[in-house]
Amino acid sequence: MDEEITIIDSNTRNEKIINFLINNKKKLIIGFSIILISIIGYLSMKEVRERDKIKLANQFNITTLNFKIEDTQKTIDQLTKLIKENDPTYSPLALYFLIDNDLINNKNEINTLFDVLINETDLDLEIKNLIIYKKALFISDFSTENDLLQILNPIINSESIWKSHALYLAAEYFYSKGDSQKAKEFFNQILDLPGGNKDIRLESKKRLNRDLGE
Repeated sequence: MDEEITIIDSNTRNEKIINFLINNKKKLIIGFSIILISIIGYLSMKEVRERDKIKLANQFNITTLNFKIEDTQKTIDQLTKLIKENDPTYSPLALYFLIDNDLINNKNEINTLFDVLINETDLDLEIKNLIIYKKALFISDFSTENDLLQILNPIINSESIWKSHALYLAAEYFYSKGDSQKAKEFFNQILDLPGGNKDIRLESKKRLNRDLGE
């Protein structure tokens, strides 16, 4: 008797499953199609991104390897175009190459390219903070106090690994301007910073003891 009941229950379940599949055939087909298309789309996009990455890598390598002093404008144009591709790897490398080789004399143009990286490129947070720091370092020789601090504040007010560097840059900036009080404030912030860069901490102590009377 129990065996017969089990068989009946099993048949009933199977019948319900079959009826469900028949009644919802269109929905199931659409659902499976959407999943399949999504998987194919994801794999296609991944392949396209990888292909684009290889293309950008080749562009960067060819441009920098073929760089000639007598034909700098071609290099500038190609690397500027690469920066505007907003690639998290090769866009920063392109800007660094331009700066390291002094290919662009117009400081406003360099600032604009920094802003492309900072504001338009999808970067890891600490990579973005590094680029912000490099921008501040680049403009520190000719910027006003307000401009420099405005650039550095996102790092100074964070827990970034570049915070010590940003504070030290600000401290050295004020020291070079003869503003000892502000320089001391930034150097002391470095000393009070838990887990800060050890080398920068040591240099800050030296500056305070040797040149700022502490």
